[in-house]
Amino acid sequence: MKKTIFTTAIFLLIMMGAIRTIASSHREAPLIANDPLADNTDLYAFRSPDNPNKINIIACYIPMQLGHAGPNYNSFGEGIRYEIHIDNDVMTPGDDITYRFTFSKINEDPTTFFNIRLGKQNLKTTYRLEKSTDGGSTFTTVVAVGIVPPNNIGPRSIGSTAGLNTTYSTLFNNAITTATSGETVFCGPTDDPFFVDLAGIFDLGDAPRIGAKDGLRCMNVSTIALQIDISALQKDGQPVSMASDILDADYVIGVWASASRQQVRTLNTDGTMTQSGPWVQVSRLGMPLTNEAVIPIGKKDLWNSLTPYQDLDSLAVFGKYFYQPELALYMDATLFGGAVPAMANLRVQRNSLGAFGFGNNQKGLYDLKGTVALAGTALDDAIFGTLLLPDSTSPRAVDLWPIFHTGVPNLAPYHLATGKAGNPLANGKPFINNFLPNGGDMLRLNMAVPATPRTDPKFNSLGLVYAAVLGLTDTAYNTNALLQMIPNMDGFPNGRRLEDDVTRIELQAVSGVVLAAIGLWYDDYSGSGSPVTPNLINVLSYTTNIERNDTTFRPAFPYVQTPWGGTGDCSGEAVAYTQPAILDPSYTGLLGIGAPQVIVYTFPNPFMNTNSVQFMIARSMNIQIQLYDMNGVLVKKIMNQDQHAGAHTVEWSGAELQKGLYILEIASENKTLQTIKVSKF
Repeated sequence: MKKTIFTTAIFLLIMMGAIRTIASSHREAPLIANDPLADNTDLYAFRSPDNPNKINIIACYIPMQLGHAGPNYNSFGEGIRYEIHIDNDVMTPGDDITYRFTFSKINEDPTTFFNIRLGKQNLKTTYRLEKSTDGGSTFTTVVAVGIVPPNNIGPRSIGSTAGLNTTYSTLFNNAITTATSGETVFCGPTDDPFFVDLAGIFDLGDAPRIGAKDGLRCMNVSTIALQIDISALQKDGQPVSMASDILDADYVIGVWASASRQQVRTLNTDGTMTQSGPWVQVSRLGMPLTNEAVIPIGKKDLWNSLTPYQDLDSLAVFGKYFYQPELALYMDATLFGGAVPAMANLRVQRNSLGAFGFGNNQKGLYDLKGTVALAGTALDDAIFGTLLLPDSTSPRAVDLWPIFHTGVPNLAPYHLATGKAGNPLANGKPFINNFLPNGGDMLRLNMAVPATPRTDPKFNSLGLVYAAVLGLTDTAYNTNALLQMIPNMDGFPNGRRLEDDVTRIELQAVSGVVLAAIGLWYDDYSGSGSPVTPNLINVLSYTTNIERNDTTFRPAFPYVQTPWGGTGDCSGEAVAYTQPAILDPSYTGLLGIGAPQVIVYTFPNPFMNTNSVQFMIARSMNIQIQLYDMNGVLVKKIMNQDQHAGAHTVEWSGAELQKGLYILEIASENKTLQTIKVSKF
């Protein structure tokens, strides 16, 4: 029999047409857009709202399925490895747990063109689930024959005696099973839980826009859902009751999903296809929108071929897209912000506190590199090396990079501004710790953080952004800097809940909202009064006008909703929804923050003859700088004068001083603001 052999890459390249990126990770790269059966669309990881001892991981594939897409309805593909990967230990390389799903199909009645007839199904799909706990070296079957429910074709196919003579909810619920290793498992068609105005976003950022519509409304995906005991995911097998607190670093996991095919496809002349050769990863997904809106189109296929553990090795190729993201160009009035009027409310800090710029081609916090101002913080080279503050050309290494690539540690400066007394580099109120720096792009989740009840009046689709707002403004949380559970601390980007509006959150994050949360306020903050400025209000109130899914979510596993039916009425608009106001522009009640006082560092230290003191103040004040010996005796007056808000440098000579240790005091109105030990050699 004559055969034609193509490698996967050649086969797909021949089929390539005009490709456009769509949705969270729907058709996000040229090659995978032509292989929808292997296309990751979304990934979710969250603590169960109805069972505090469980974590849910949901991976969706095969984008933009129509309920009426007969006669060959979409389902998981044969010859594809669908995998969910979990990293739970920074001391071990690669995956610690891997779940591998492979699917098989049969035709129960090949004499009909119908998908369902007289109690029989065509393209009936089952799966085998294997689990590895040794980095993928060996796998154990934990579900031998799992059932995939059929598509929700219509009432005659499902409910009549001419069809399956049952209800779709029965088929759906009967597909939920328990693995021999304890996990609850579901595989099957569901509503696509993602929501976004596709037309506006990809029309050169025209979002929000009049007439915005959810581009995924009434569409389905093929979903893999796992519910797993926290003790089975925690690196030492500990239940969540053993966590030291709600940000215990030992309970952080990283999650990513992938799809792989064998390298060679053979198209046979009898209409069949066979596959052979080594397995090749063709799609992957961790954080939503990474390959969609961060990686440029010329690198998207390469990105899909790599694992997160290769990301750090690929910094020379991909790092710049996170350190200086393209989206930030359209949120900067000095660059191309004027060209995208719909995003006019999104503006990156270029002169935060009069000293720090985070726009593309600015330095971020790099001018503080090596100074005592960073001592003991996550940006101190002695703690994490150069991971979070690599060089002067990476302004977003301090915020966007850890969100996407390392997780965020429970260290200054990554505390809320509450309790910092105006110094963004000081310790404040903790609200996140999902730091796991041994891989790249993953969803990172701290499993110790309690789930926010979906009925809580403070539950919000803005996830951690709203948790930060509450921690800064709500008197239940902002009167002290103690660690406490703030609603939505379990939201994106600490994992990802189905309800989280990740498009809006990520656009706000690119616009610097995380920097503002830790006290690096927007440029229109004058240094006195409330930092709730018009720029901050603009960013927090920005919306794409699509803020919720087109249907409800189920209150229990698998949480995603049953799929849209083939004859369902989807002609009406989704239920109207308006996000409540985040902050009233007149709000001034940021208790526990206080007006910024002073940020000081000195160099060189030790010094020989001359030394410089650099300080930053956010309001005008009188500054006194004096030097004392270790016995508290004043030895030198360096400065005593009024200074305007902003950054200042004072050079002084200590040539006459003897070698030894001294105390540099910075004061205002006879009140000590900060002291620094300096030494002369």
